[in-house]
Amino acid sequence: MCDIITTGEMLIDFSPVKAEGFPGAVYPNPGGAPGNVAVQLARLGVSASFIGKVGSDSFGRTLRRCLEENHVDTRNLIDDPLVPTTLAFVHLTESGDRSFTFYRNPGADTQLRPEELDMEPVEQCRILHFGSLSLTTEPGRSTTLKLVRKARSLGKMISYDPNWRPPLWPSQEAGIAGMSEGLELCHLLKISEEELALLTGTNSLAQGVEKLHALGILLIIVTLGPAGCVSSHQGRLCHHPTFDTKVVDTTGSGDSFWGAFLSQLVQNGFDTTEQLSTLSQAQLTEFCRFANAAGSVCATRPGGIPALAGREDITACMSNCPLLETGFQIN
Repeated sequence: MCDIITTGEMLIDFSPVKAEGFPGAVYPNPGGAPGNVAVQLARLGVSASFIGKVGSDSFGRTLRRCLEENHVDTRNLIDDPLVPTTLAFVHLTESGDRSFTFYRNPGADTQLRPEELDMEPVEQCRILHFGSLSLTTEPGRSTTLKLVRKARSLGKMISYDPNWRPPLWPSQEAGIAGMSEGLELCHLLKISEEELALLTGTNSLAQGVEKLHALGILLIIVTLGPAGCVSSHQGRLCHHPTFDTKVVDTTGSGDSFWGAFLSQLVQNGFDTTEQLSTLSQAQLTEFCRFANAAGSVCATRPGGIPALAGREDITACMSNCPLLETGFQIN
């Protein structure tokens, strides 16, 4: 039995590298948000499975091998003989922040169909995690929604990341509508400050999470980049600062954060909606601290999956790195 299933895109990130005489050189790294989360979970000792689709090409074989080497179950990683693996080119600012250019029209990750899936892992898992990139294009959109609704009907806890990538939607309005479909299906939500404002129509963090809780979401974590995160659970908002590390590349940091956070829920017995209601503020604070450390470690390294932290890295960060003081206050 796999504790957590992630579903969505696996792709190749072409990350910039320094190569003398070759300005603009890039290096291929395995990535894709749900795949990143699955690998982070596995590196922290949680049994993880991935549902998705890649091309029957060298990139697809690389992604399958990456998951298998990291002990992620791949029985529901499907090879598409007709559509190539999705590619993403990462653009970094001097501070390490990134943006993306996608080659995905279509990409294999968008072509997953319900009849291709083995549902046994879904029936046995504890948590199902998905992201909004699965909702951008058919048939992947319908497959994802059917899968999530099935898991929810079986009593599984649903985790969601409305991962806003403007180039993959025909318009901002279409993106808001598409990402919003996932909000009413999840119990756990990881959302950035930008995404929160986009999906709730308010720049007030407190008012935004209140609107999301009204949809039935039980636990919300708002990620704030260098300011750490804010948790919202049982009517209480709490800010959790992150660690002061040297940022090289933030690709995958949010996924590392969320994989680490989900690992803490599962490994401490908070993997059902009933158990989640008993989560104390002290426990939530410690889980956020662990997750912040994971994301901070990831940001010190280039690439997505290759940068994901192990437990020793995370505990070393928590022990040796000071908290980053940004003066953030909840509005």
